[in-house]
Amino acid sequence: MTARAAVILAAGQGTRMKSALPKVLHKVGGRGLLERVIDTVEATGCEKIVVVVGPGPSAVRDLVVRRLGEGAVAVQDPPRGTGHAVLAAREALAGFAGDVLVTNGDCPLLTPPDLEPLFELRGQGADLALLGFEPADALLYGRMMMNTSGEVGRIVEPKDASPAELAVRTCYAGMLCAAKDRLFGWLDRTTSDNAKGEYYLTQIVELAAADKAATRAAVVPEGAVMGCDTPMQLAQAERIFQDRRRAQALADGVAMLAPETVHFSYDTEIAAGVTVEQFVVFAPGVTVESGAVIRAFSHLEGAYVHAGALIGPYARLRPGADIGEDAHIGNFVEVKKVAVGKGAKANHLTYLGDGTVGAGANIGAGTIFCNYDGFDKHETHVGEGAFIGSNTALVAPVTVGAGAYTGSGSVITKDVAADALAVERSQQVDREGWAAKFRARKLAARAAKQAQSAKRVGS
Repeated sequence: MTARAAVILAAGQGTRMKSALPKVLHKVGGRGLLERVIDTVEATGCEKIVVVVGPGPSAVRDLVVRRLGEGAVAVQDPPRGTGHAVLAAREALAGFAGDVLVTNGDCPLLTPPDLEPLFELRGQGADLALLGFEPADALLYGRMMMNTSGEVGRIVEPKDASPAELAVRTCYAGMLCAAKDRLFGWLDRTTSDNAKGEYYLTQIVELAAADKAATRAAVVPEGAVMGCDTPMQLAQAERIFQDRRRAQALADGVAMLAPETVHFSYDTEIAAGVTVEQFVVFAPGVTVESGAVIRAFSHLEGAYVHAGALIGPYARLRPGADIGEDAHIGNFVEVKKVAVGKGAKANHLTYLGDGTVGAGANIGAGTIFCNYDGFDKHETHVGEGAFIGSNTALVAPVTVGAGAYTGSGSVITKDVAADALAVERSQQVDREGWAAKFRARKLAARAAKQAQSAKRVGS
């Protein structure tokens, strides 16, 4: 197979997004636009990926370096069009011989099967392969003008198109593939003789035609290649992603009572036989095993839910939560970086942060793992079969032994031995008659205040 490389264009300012966050770092399905495109390109088998960024330090550049290394960065400075952007990647591709895919960095719904036809066209003899689509509204897109044999001779921008050309439905999606040497050879011949004084990538189509090179196009659905230039487009892409993901979950055997209210992330792993109730959010990093039930209004992130566990309603699982088989995490319970053992229960109004809960343990309502001292986090460990009374504060670092009990309302600051009872309370004092005297005093004061007010009004 011919070697593959990719150039991803991510140097645009994204001003229409109207955000301090660079456009390609906005997220769909919990993953940044550029990250999603890199994932897709990697999955096509590209051995070399170059991302074109703007000048100077930036969060986009930092992401590329973290993900692909410093050698994957190409800088376009100053920005002078899409063709100029691809030319900026030439040095980073030195030593590579093979096909180069060019794609945009803001297409979150693009998948490997959408790009594969470009490589297939190259294998079938196309010198230049283009990706096209048929938009519902073609107002803003360049039309691909094909001859009777299906070859593309040029791309016509809508402002320059005749009525007959505007009637063409197939538009250019901004993605193409060609042999590296031919691609840069055409780019070297592009000119900036246009209103914007920029070098357009689409000009190489006419140059290829002049060279009698074979230029062919593959057509994919509009949703596959949609970019995200505005908050509205970002929301539209999110909706399409969620619809796809919900349909896949249902097809895989996940029961959802109101699928339109459930939100998934790009990496959500949810097994057949799971039940998901209304208004549940799966943020990144969640795995749910078969038989688990995620009840309404729960939020899960970075969590692992084992078979048969019951989560919610109104539960929050944060990163590091590991909920054991048949365990219960109930309403208004928050779990962070705690492994909850098989059959353990924390059914209401509880915070479990940093530590472990043993199998079969019962965590009473209002229990708090006091894990933070203002500087460092500390761990709390509750043993198997332990019973934590309601409204217990466990001040970490602390361990409650297997089978031990804590009395309700206790503040536990020392380790509790297995099968022991720990009670920490001040002595209760009853003052007989105090409440009646208090009420009488308060009522008399209120009456005096009302009388004084009435006197002022009368005068």
